Amino acid sequence: MRGRSDAGQKKRLITSLCAVAIFLGFLYVYYGSIFGSSSNGASALEYGGKSLRKIGSSYLGGDDESSTKSGLEDGDVVVPKTFPVCDDRHSELIPCLDRNIIYQMRLKLDLSVMEHYERHCPPPERRYNCLIPPPPGYKVPIKWPQSRDEVWKANIPHTHLAHEKSDQNWMVVKGEKIVFPGGGTHFHYGADKYIASIANMLNFSHNNLNNEGRVRTVLDVGCGVASFGAYLLSSDIIAMSLAPNDVHQNQIQFALERGIPACLGVLGTKRLPYPSRSFELAHCSRCRIDWLQRDGILLLELDRLLRPGGYFAYSSPEAYAQDEEDLRIWKEMSALVERMCWRIAAKRNQTVIWQKPLTNDCYMERAPGTNPPLCRSDDDPDAVWGVPMEACITPYSDHDQKAKGSGLAPWPARLTSPPPRLADFGYSNEMFEKDTETWHQRVENYWNLLSPKIEANTLRNLMDMKANMGSFAAALKERNVWVMNVIPEDGPNTLKLIYDRGLIGTTHNWCEAFSTYPRTYDLLHAWTVFSDIEKKGCSAEDLLLEMDRILRPKGFIIIRDKQPVIDFVRKYLSALHWEAVATGDSSSDSEHEGDNVVFIVQKKLWLTSESILNSE
Repeated sequence: MRGRSDAGQKKRLITSLCAVAIFLGFLYVYYGSIFGSSSNGASALEYGGKSLRKIGSSYLGGDDESSTKSGLEDGDVVVPKTFPVCDDRHSELIPCLDRNIIYQMRLKLDLSVMEHYERHCPPPERRYNCLIPPPPGYKVPIKWPQSRDEVWKANIPHTHLAHEKSDQNWMVVKGEKIVFPGGGTHFHYGADKYIASIANMLNFSHNNLNNEGRVRTVLDVGCGVASFGAYLLSSDIIAMSLAPNDVHQNQIQFALERGIPACLGVLGTKRLPYPSRSFELAHCSRCRIDWLQRDGILLLELDRLLRPGGYFAYSSPEAYAQDEEDLRIWKEMSALVERMCWRIAAKRNQTVIWQKPLTNDCYMERAPGTNPPLCRSDDDPDAVWGVPMEACITPYSDHDQKAKGSGLAPWPARLTSPPPRLADFGYSNEMFEKDTETWHQRVENYWNLLSPKIEANTLRNLMDMKANMGSFAAALKERNVWVMNVIPEDGPNTLKLIYDRGLIGTTHNWCEAFSTYPRTYDLLHAWTVFSDIEKKGCSAEDLLLEMDRILRPKGFIIIRDKQPVIDFVRKYLSALHWEAVATGDSSSDSEHEGDNVVFIVQKKLWLTSESILNSE
């Protein structure tokens, strides 16, 4: 009996080993094409997690053939047939704000000054070379203006803020949607009433914070889900809503899903990526920022960003509470802003509004040795990329001192009026006007090419990846969109011209990932961006993956570049699951661009097979 039993056990063992061998062989064949076809497949496997999946027949809106064509024409570039898909855990990956990278690189950061919320980008060998998957059940976002008030829960499946802020009307879960009643920590009964009260405090006509076009650009720090910025839009005011990727992790993601201008960032150790004198008003409502730390360095950063005569609206317990600690903070803060030459413009209930001086006169009248000091004469207040903050006051230029203000026209005239700071670049008014007209023609051409694919409300969140003077965004004024204007960190710092036109934007290096969540923009405009990063020696393939990360499914990319760049991008269409929409040239431009070509692509909507199963 024991002999027959041993023989049976051997037979079962052989059968099991054969089954395992067949299974391993299947895995090798199935995944081999993924890891073998990508030049950086090993790094994706190591840092992208163990659950990389091939997309082919398992995504919606495409077929297996289109996902396996290489598109290689001349054999000079090895193009992957398909990129692997990142693990589902990375569906909200922000590479330069990734806590895992901070841990892996063993960075020694000072948490007390928010260094861990600042940008820390992975080195090339630690970058993901995989496509970011949408979450299970992802849907094409709700269109503006309906999106201001509701989004699909499946697109941002995080409801902790709804529970944590349930008494403050931040957001409410209703079935398949998350609804935004317009409340905030300080304005439970609606941002619109709160905004009107600020205008009333400043005696602005009709309780309109726009102040007849004089207040146009606003910085909202610690913005929550950006309802303050959302309700400013109806007054022709555009806010840069700013918050870190902190315990309220998805607040900026909700803002962008709603179609509200917003960006991840923190008042930490580095200057915010905006030039001096960019905002008419800064706002902090229960933003939990210690304004007294490090000799008031964070308030002094706001001072750098405010225009002459700009306002800081501060709603916080220190402005009205009577307990010992709040009184101490209020006393010290009042003394600090007085030394900064700010004055109280209005104070009512729980809100105080300070105003920055129009000229340097008050600074010159301070007693010798008064802190904070004026910044050094060789300090460039517009240098921002990776530049540490300094606890000093940025004095006005000679032009601003003479003008006793910014000299800007009210909105909307300022959009097309030559900004006073044009002279900083040696640009003439005629150059500005020609640039405005040229881009007006180009944008009209873009929309003609896009017209078979879009309707009036198809697009909302746009990005101009190399904005120059902002004329691309200016040409879109009559369309219901907003544009994040991006200026390269190593080019002419024309971002101040963009803010002087009443637009918003930021500084960035496209060799790195942008500080935003995946799936946040409907359209990316890339004017010679690929040619520029090629000169820097950066990876064009990395840029394609980054553009795919931040682009929404069904979103568009307009590439305006030389023919070799267009040929390069074409080879990656199948691997990225993009499709060509239109091609044009620049021969009709009033300013001939040489051999630049216009190429428009659209990102397909795909879901992994696992996501489909999880959503059913």
